[in-house]
Amino acid sequence: MKTFIQPAAPLVACLCLVLASMQPSNAQYTMPAVMDTATIESQMDYLQERTRIYNDYRAIRNDIFLKMISNVLDSLDEARLEITQLDSRLTERNLQIETLNSDLARVKNDRDQAIRTKDSLSFLGIQMNKILYNTVMWIIVVGLALFSVILVLWFKRNHVVTAQTKKELENTQEEFDTYRKSSREKYEKLVVTHHNEITRMKRS
Repeated sequence: MKTFIQPAAPLVACLCLVLASMQPSNAQYTMPAVMDTATIESQMDYLQERTRIYNDYRAIRNDIFLKMISNVLDSLDEARLEITQLDSRLTERNLQIETLNSDLARVKNDRDQAIRTKDSLSFLGIQMNKILYNTVMWIIVVGLALFSVILVLWFKRNHVVTAQTKKELENTQEEFDTYRKSSREKYEKLVVTHHNEITRMKRS
């Protein structure tokens, strides 16, 4: 008898579990409030605490099991919807980030261009740095100053040479006038002397 009764104990337990699950489906059960209000984790904790294990099998009411499945599926749907919304927001944020990066790059280019424009000047249609521009301008100014000094010195020298030449010319003119006057006087004297000589010869 012992060999028959001991293996029958687990069988009896299984039969009780089967009979409990085969109760009429129209029996009235009260759905625990936790299945409608609590989170999935809390519902699992509730089922783990309120159900018993028979030979590694856990007995759970069918309506609670179906409710649990429905809640899990609803949670999965909500999670999928939230993931979709998050993906959409992420895509939107990435697009905004790309737009902002593009605007930032454009602003940086505009800033760099403004800095280059501020630090550069145009000379004969050529854009150059202010330092180079100032260097070129100072070279031009110094060159013009040296050229002006050379022109002034050259003008003064020419003026001195012209004055000297004019003075020498005046002296030469005076000498020429004096020579011409003396030559004329000598010629006149010679003519008078010649005339007197001719007259004397005629008288004699």
